[in-house]
Amino acid sequence: MSIVDLAALGDSFTRDPYPVYARLRAQGPVHRIRMPEGNAEAWLVVGYEAGRAALADPRLSKDWSRASPSLPLGAISSGPHMLRADPPDHTRLRKLVAREFTARRVEELAPRVQKTTDALLDRMLAAPDGRADLVEALSFPLPISVICELLGVPDLDRASFRTWSNDALGAIDPEVRTAAAASMARYLEELLASKRQQPGDDLMSALIHGPDGDGDGGGDRLSHDELRGMAWLLLVAGHETTVNLISNGVLALLTHPEQLAALRADLTLIDSAVEEMLRYDGPVETPTYRFTTEPLTIGDTVVPGGGELVLVALADADRDPARFPRPDRFDITRDARGHVAFGHGIHYCLGAPLARLEARIAIRTLLERCTTLDLDVHPAALTWRPGLMIRGPQSLPVRFAS
Repeated sequence: MSIVDLAALGDSFTRDPYPVYARLRAQGPVHRIRMPEGNAEAWLVVGYEAGRAALADPRLSKDWSRASPSLPLGAISSGPHMLRADPPDHTRLRKLVAREFTARRVEELAPRVQKTTDALLDRMLAAPDGRADLVEALSFPLPISVICELLGVPDLDRASFRTWSNDALGAIDPEVRTAAAASMARYLEELLASKRQQPGDDLMSALIHGPDGDGDGGGDRLSHDELRGMAWLLLVAGHETTVNLISNGVLALLTHPEQLAALRADLTLIDSAVEEMLRYDGPVETPTYRFTTEPLTIGDTVVPGGGELVLVALADADRDPARFPRPDRFDITRDARGHVAFGHGIHYCLGAPLARLEARIAIRTLLERCTTLDLDVHPAALTWRPGLMIRGPQSLPVRFAS
């Protein structure tokens, strides 16, 4: 099988990967590719049915100890966590977090999300020239504020953390990714030490000290390394998905004025609109890595065992015409249920309800408070996050009137 060199496609692929994925899908459900990140080689699964099957296949491990030694990439988190574990370790880790990350706790955040959104928009709408970068003004500060509130880390160095997160998840140079992960690990050590000394009524304190509050690490609770890994996961995943969901969603509205008008005319469509935003241009292009533990057949291709890297193109699964008619059409009235923007199977995103809540409130309030909202640059001039994992514009210049 010949190698499809995605790295050689450059900015055109980063801006719009969908036509490339569609051409690959027409040829078959799995392809050998060269990734932009580190020029590493991987197997890319395209299409809805093949993608869902791969996401739930136990022969594809999330454990980095199963990765081939020849893979020129390393784990980037600051410790073990749910997205680097298989059952039974994954089951245990997810249970410990899900115990605290409840639907009730998420719903209780709604007033805080609204208050934060209002404050951010107050600041944005005060700009005398009626212009802003929506990523800087709303998409980034809202979810990072909310996750910090949930975890109990209000004093997070957000500028540094954003740089580390962006580099760890998207930098093309493996050395930059590794350095960012190391910087974040040191920072999280200090953060955990502070929370041990001064616990509060927050998720991080609950994870550190456990249900009986003695904090000795005994029993069925997170070890120190697991706490560091979980802090990394919750902080990074807790804001990255929503940042790009809001940015991509607003961009889709601004480049489809008839859909923007329809949503303005009937804001009760916001739930449906958010699901279509997730399907049409979701924030995760491919999820975290999976490794073969034995050979598996996808379509007519046998993917070898031995820790081969497998990526699932969530972005393509949600544009598969076999599952979603006219998939390249953005339609906020579409029934987009069944999309895999948050994954599928045991690794389905634990924070999906929070991301949806934040997106609904942020986008609805943005439209309520801006009588006009337009893109302030040609769409082709936008620069996009590098790499195959996170999809979103690095900035989103808009002009508005309140």
